[in-house]
Amino acid sequence: MKYHQINSSLFIKNREKFMAQMKPNSVAVFNSNDIYPVSADSTLPFAQHRDIFYLSGVDQEESVLLLFPDAPYENQREILFLKETNDHIAVWEGEKLTKQRAFEVSGIKTVYWLQDFHKILNEMMTYADTMYINTNEHYRATVETETREARFVKWWKERYPAHQVAKSNPILQRIRSVKESEEIDLIQHACNITEKGFRRLLSFVKPNVTEYEIEAELIHEFIRNRSKGFAYTPIIASGNNANVLHYIENNQQCKAGDLILLDVAAEYANYSSDMSRTIPVSGTFTARQKAVYNAVLRVKNEATKMLTPGTLWKQYHIEVGKIMTSELLDLKLIDKADVQNENPDWPAYKKYFMHGTSHHMGLDTHDYGLLHEPMKANMVFTVEPGIYIPAEGFGIRLEDNVVIQETGEPFNLMRNIPIEADEIESLMNV
Repeated sequence: MKYHQINSSLFIKNREKFMAQMKPNSVAVFNSNDIYPVSADSTLPFAQHRDIFYLSGVDQEESVLLLFPDAPYENQREILFLKETNDHIAVWEGEKLTKQRAFEVSGIKTVYWLQDFHKILNEMMTYADTMYINTNEHYRATVETETREARFVKWWKERYPAHQVAKSNPILQRIRSVKESEEIDLIQHACNITEKGFRRLLSFVKPNVTEYEIEAELIHEFIRNRSKGFAYTPIIASGNNANVLHYIENNQQCKAGDLILLDVAAEYANYSSDMSRTIPVSGTFTARQKAVYNAVLRVKNEATKMLTPGTLWKQYHIEVGKIMTSELLDLKLIDKADVQNENPDWPAYKKYFMHGTSHHMGLDTHDYGLLHEPMKANMVFTVEPGIYIPAEGFGIRLEDNVVIQETGEPFNLMRNIPIEADEIESLMNV
């Protein structure tokens, strides 16, 4: 891995939090992701399942974590199963975790090779009453490929039909959403790498540059700072492309006078950052562009102040909508009649700001968190309002990542990334 090793104390704490919420006499199993094939002998780069990483720090394929806090013997309460390594594998595939290295990474003392998994699981099942299965229940999830986790669940249900079933996901949704200080530091590190990439662009962007050249500058800066690359598929949308919310082609030339909406960010150690900025191709905003830009920035700043413990996500978005409505009235994009006659299910402001303002983030860009439960301190949220005006040929989105505090306003992890229009113009015209 490119990143520096994370202290195993983080993963020890994470397992303790999970096991504290398990039912008596129960087992939980977590599987690595598959390596997905392309065709012939080609594969996609491996990306670890975030849950097993969160609980163990293991960042390797064909790994399994078993937790059994009520096991009769202490060495059965936390067990890692790994793909067996040897000198031949080291030559052809590179270094894999040895049992000793796995302990150093995870803090788990009991480590077996994967070939022993079924035998040991069978023994654990004779002691246990309940199995926690790890289904994906994220509110944005659409999974069409059968995962390694799903195959295991199918096999386990056939093999052990007399056991009770519980779900890991509700526990993970709650504990993963509230970050430990070490996690916040890792997200901050990802944000700092993102800052380096963005500052690189401000002196690079000129009329006639292409969106893919901008993407190349970013990936260069990210990788040279120990990131695997983008935390998500980058959006580099010039001109009217910005009005396609998930524009990812990044293949157009950036024309003088246009704006570029950048929704781009680095990952670090599997933790995400998530940034949006909008910059002028020519280095200067027009008066109209700056007026809309500053309206979006005001909405972002006011929305940020609302992210406090006890806030409900749904009500928060209603309040942000009111602020956006006021700004759109001032910009004369809507009028009072539009507001008076609006559909409550799709308010007038949605014509120009049709997406949500905030989501949890962490190991996943759209991270775990139960939206119907009140916000808590040490949750990390994005704040990302936008105004999109196809008729005028541009769209603007601004986005920071913030940590909810016990009291007061949240802490901005992107506080050092330029966002004021005047500062962006100044840095682009050095």
